[in-house]
Amino acid sequence: MNDMRMTLWAGTAAALLLTATVTACSGDDSGTVPAAVATTTASSSPSAAPDLGAAEEVARGLDVPWGLTFLPGGDALIAERDTARILRLTPGGSEPRQVAEVPGVAPVGEGGLLGITVSPDFATDNLVYAYFTAADDNRIVRFRLDGGGADTEVVFSGIANASDHNGGRIAFGPDGMLYAGTGDAGDTSRAQDPGSPNGKILRLTPDGDPAPGNPTAGSPVYSLGHRNVQGLAWDADGRLFATEFGQNEIDEVNLIRAGRNYGWPAVEGDGDDASGRYTNPLVTWPVRDASPSGVAIGGTTAYVAALRGERLWTLPLNGDTIGEPAARLQGQYGRLRTVQVAPDGALWVTTSNTDGRGDVRDGDDRILRFPAR
Repeated sequence: MNDMRMTLWAGTAAALLLTATVTACSGDDSGTVPAAVATTTASSSPSAAPDLGAAEEVARGLDVPWGLTFLPGGDALIAERDTARILRLTPGGSEPRQVAEVPGVAPVGEGGLLGITVSPDFATDNLVYAYFTAADDNRIVRFRLDGGGADTEVVFSGIANASDHNGGRIAFGPDGMLYAGTGDAGDTSRAQDPGSPNGKILRLTPDGDPAPGNPTAGSPVYSLGHRNVQGLAWDADGRLFATEFGQNEIDEVNLIRAGRNYGWPAVEGDGDDASGRYTNPLVTWPVRDASPSGVAIGGTTAYVAALRGERLWTLPLNGDTIGEPAARLQGQYGRLRTVQVAPDGALWVTTSNTDGRGDVRDGDDRILRFPAR
């Protein structure tokens, strides 16, 4: 079923390439996604600002907590990259408890159990979605939470894997479609290849088919020219923002517009050529200051978790532009991987010091909660 989907959309590659080489593509140029369904994404909330000076440790001793999402009642689900476990945490002092284990995860390097999200209809269908590295590819699966992962169904497969650049963030947008950030898996040519799902942001139906209204009919590709996307979040007006790892010099935050080409590997950071073929980022940092993974939006502020930079960046949002970024929590907790806004407006942040690249501190890895004020 998934191979058939891959074959069908690969046949539209030439049309997508033509679409992606112009600035004004077939998507809405405002950057907003079609508002087909009114849902609330776990990565954004219009609630009050979190108090970044009032950290509460809600969990510790975790093994590379990569994915984080919230259930409608406020409980958190946490995906551990290397163990393939999904833990459930109820705010208020309880210990995380295992509620599922995703079969088929093959953790190597930066790969493993990565992003998770829940269905917009979770209250009725009980479905959890997960993006993970398998033996032969990266893939997206879904399963009923009350089944513990035993009824796992593959909804999209064939995303090339590697020891790094696996992407991995997934989230449902305000249109009810499933978005996935992928990486080039170490082959830079994939990012510009419209027939490859790598180096892209994909837009899928909940069943894993190319979403209606995509820039090219029958293709899951929403945008291309990405190196390694690990953060997706929408603001209150439906604009999609994404974080992207640079190679040696420049990391990025991009405003994602349907069909746009973000330049990798021809461009790292700014580099829009005279024809307008590539779309420039809104914000760039030196790699040493960022390596941005998760992003969340609360009100008019975006929060970006930085790995190598070991800080939380706050970015004031003003429509299609971003104000002066400010570094918070610098050096306090080490590498920061994922950030999400909870239903109550609190900001949750996961550390990533046990991922093989960090300096492990007593209690790592941990989850921090910053209450809304």
